[in-house]
Amino acid sequence: MCGCKASVPSTKHYSVNPASPQKSPPAAAGMPKRMPIAKQLASIKALEKGSDLEKAVATAALVYNNAADPEGKLSKAETKNLLQTQFLSFIQGQENKPKYQEVISSLDEETENKIDFEDFMILLVSLTLMSDLLQEIKNMKTTK
Repeated sequence: MCGCKASVPSTKHYSVNPASPQKSPPAAAGMPKRMPIAKQLASIKALEKGSDLEKAVATAALVYNNAADPEGKLSKAETKNLLQTQFLSFIQGQENKPKYQEVISSLDEETENKIDFEDFMILLVSLTLMSDLLQEIKNMKTTK
């Protein structure tokens, strides 16, 4: 998945869809609510005049950071849940494709049981490259 170790093709079928949907735990009384991503993004002074690409990467970092544990890592289950809730348009319909299964199996085989931001971004890029949505984006006319 991340180039850190060789991916071994698997005959197992993996899906980002959890067996039973996990619900977010209710907010504890007295805990501050998280600021919406758009508001967090707007509060970053360096991005006031940032490009669309800079804002896109910053948004991915904020989404990751909001879901990560205090050490800045996500468990495999949290990663799959984040993909299901925040990246569904890119992964929808990919579950039966061998490349998709290979990427997801490499996540399942991760020995550390948690992934950091670098591995998360590599996972996003890998899933994006094989998605049907990317092909649709590529086919979109950009001129008037």
